[in-house]
Amino acid sequence: MPAWLHLMVESLWPLLYAGLVFTVPLTIASFALGLTLAFATALVRLFGPRWAVKIAQFYVWLIRGSPLLVQLFVIFYGLPNVGIVLDPLTAAIIGFSLNVGAYNSEVIRGAVESIPNGQWEAAYSMGMTRSQALRRTILPQAARVALPALANSFISLIKDTSLAAVLTVPEIFQAAQRIASVTYEPLILYSEAALIYLVFSSVLSSAQVHLERRLGQHALFKRGQ
Repeated sequence: MPAWLHLMVESLWPLLYAGLVFTVPLTIASFALGLTLAFATALVRLFGPRWAVKIAQFYVWLIRGSPLLVQLFVIFYGLPNVGIVLDPLTAAIIGFSLNVGAYNSEVIRGAVESIPNGQWEAAYSMGMTRSQALRRTILPQAARVALPALANSFISLIKDTSLAAVLTVPEIFQAAQRIASVTYEPLILYSEAALIYLVFSSVLSSAQVHLERRLGQHALFKRGQ
């Protein structure tokens, strides 16, 4: 067996372990929290009072206008200067969640605004309140509109978690860096890490296609009734 192939085989499990134990949970936790924040931010921007809308706009502007890497550095290395000390994993989750929340709030807001006003009027004609119309009529339709963009955001996040290496979170890229520092084979290790990210992303892309197809069939069935 060639030396490079032997190295890849030997390092496969440490990289996969880092992915399954750190990268995947970090991605899921950050996306779940970020999506919750995105939904709340979108609703505030659509229906909130003026002062709350201004705060939401500032949050989205700040996060979208600054690099994710800088945000992570501020949270982990900067906040201790004001007495807020976070462990690496917590800092990474906060940073990624804030980022996901800002970007996906625009996705959700756009999806809600894309629903024709006639849908609101039809819900009101049935005696629904605005919250009932939003929950029962608007959001189910907006979810189908937003799904592709939200799924793409999730896939991008699993790759962006490699930035957590700068916070010493032992995810895939961090694991590759540690092995490369001992074997002096960065090309092989980083290429293998890239392949693992590619596999994870491909699995998620397949799941996205399947989910979109299922939702499309459900929508056709509903229209056919």
